[in-house]
Amino acid sequence: MSPAAGQLDEQAFADALAEDPDAALGLLADMTRATDAGLRDLARRLAGRLVVDVARRGPARPRGTGRMAEAAYRPDAGDLDLEASSEAIVEARAGGIAVDSERLRVRRWVQPRTAVCLLVDRSGSMGGRPLATSAVAAAAVAFRVPDEFSVVSFARDAVVVKSHDVAMPAETVVERVLALRGHGTTDLAAALRVAGQQLSRSAAGRKLVVLLSDCRATEPGDVAAAAGALDELAIVAPAGDTDAAAALAALTGATMTTVRGPAEAADALSRVIT
Repeated sequence: MSPAAGQLDEQAFADALAEDPDAALGLLADMTRATDAGLRDLARRLAGRLVVDVARRGPARPRGTGRMAEAAYRPDAGDLDLEASSEAIVEARAGGIAVDSERLRVRRWVQPRTAVCLLVDRSGSMGGRPLATSAVAAAAVAFRVPDEFSVVSFARDAVVVKSHDVAMPAETVVERVLALRGHGTTDLAAALRVAGQQLSRSAAGRKLVVLLSDCRATEPGDVAAAAGALDELAIVAPAGDTDAAAALAALTGATMTTVRGPAEAADALSRVIT
């Protein structure tokens, strides 16, 4: 894939991607840290483009649970709300004039806004497939809720990669995630509290924390209490390493799914952001 210093054979990479997407994406994530500056820059550009493309799989927006709501009248905006509009209709008929459309109301289905904070576990070793999975997950969140998301990475401390009240292109978020380095212990309780703080900045009707982690906390802290303070928690655990995640989900009522690698990350996010 790198036939010479500072070079990247994109066709060779495309062939590898078709053969084994997880391995190829993991390799590309590692290449973004290459000591060769030229190769590193090429890998970062390719990774930014490719990760966003992979993340676009699945539904583009969370569906949420719809509800009926009253709204101002517009043609085809919904069914006329006769009770809310009756006074305007009666007055118009009594006066022999046209109904003032600005006084009419309709009933229509509306979907609640969803705000998402993605928590990315960077404790221990982080590179290759786990790093690529985190990058795809971040891009998937950015694509599905572009105006209502934040990304926080955590180990012993929590670092805000993308703040909820700061606009940032998906490609930039991916670049920042790929720059993360894995190390240290895991303060899961503190990370959940930071996620809650990020979502407190949103006025969305639904506030969801998506935890991408094996959920093994190695620092003291009341994880159950921190999770219980959240509006909603969903866990995306690595396939084959789900015991701690399943226990946390059972304890807190969180939803849970698994992910085997970066090629599945977008679909995994779609399952929890519904």
